[in-house]
Parts: sequence; C-alpha cells; structure tokens
Amino acid sequence: MFRFLTPKSIKPPFARYSHGVEVPPGKRLVLCSGQVAITADDQIPEDAGAQAELCFQNIAAILGEAGLGLGDIVRINAYVTDRAHLRPYMDVRDRLFSSPAPASTLMIVSGFARPEFKVEVEAIAAG
Repeated sequence: MFRFLTPKSIKPPFARYSHGVEVPPGKRLVLCSGQVAITADDQIPEDAGAQAELCFQNIAAILGEAGLGLGDIVRINAYVTDRAHLRPYMDVRDRLFSSPAPASTLMIVSGFARPEFKVEVEAIAAG
C-alpha cells in the first residue's frame, strides 16, 4: 500500500524510521494533533516510557474513530523534554512499528503546557 523511501544515495536512517513514505492516490489522510500522556480521568504517568505508551494509545483511539490503526501511520513527530527520555520513547515506538517504519522526527524541546508532561506525539495516517 505505502512505498517506503530509503534512497541508497543518502545515509540510512539512524533508528527504526523511513526517510519518506509515499501515499498512493485515492487514500485519505487523518492528521492527529499532538497527544500528551493524560488519561480520560486526568492521570499522568511519571515514567517517560509509560507516557509514550499512553500517547500512542490516544493516537490509536483517534485513528480508530476513522477506521484506521497504528499500522496506517505514515508520519510521526515526537517531542521529549530531556535527552534521557529519548531511549524510553524510542523503545515504545520500535515495539509498536515494525520495519519498514513510518517517516519520523524526534526532537528535544524545553517543555510542554504542563511541566509533568515529558513526551508528546503527533501522527499522520493514511487509509
């Protein structure tokens, strides 16, 4: 369905992601706003890995409303508030997405709207 783009003329990805993903004509796109790790009853896990899990659970719920799932994600933008949170986030992402994986960007930022948030993830899916 998707064409994963990894040109031989550039350095391969540093981790489990694709340099690009081509979505074929006729597919619809679903754009998910950035999701932070908060439950419906206002619980926020302390651990960055648990926060990443919850971010992706929230994204899965949004995609489910459109009849899609995590396997339909073609692009991930993720943000963490400290270099120490990179590995826990990446461990969750790598478990949820097999190769070829979506296109992805991971950035370290100074913070989010509330200081207890350590991870935020936004996604684009096609189906």
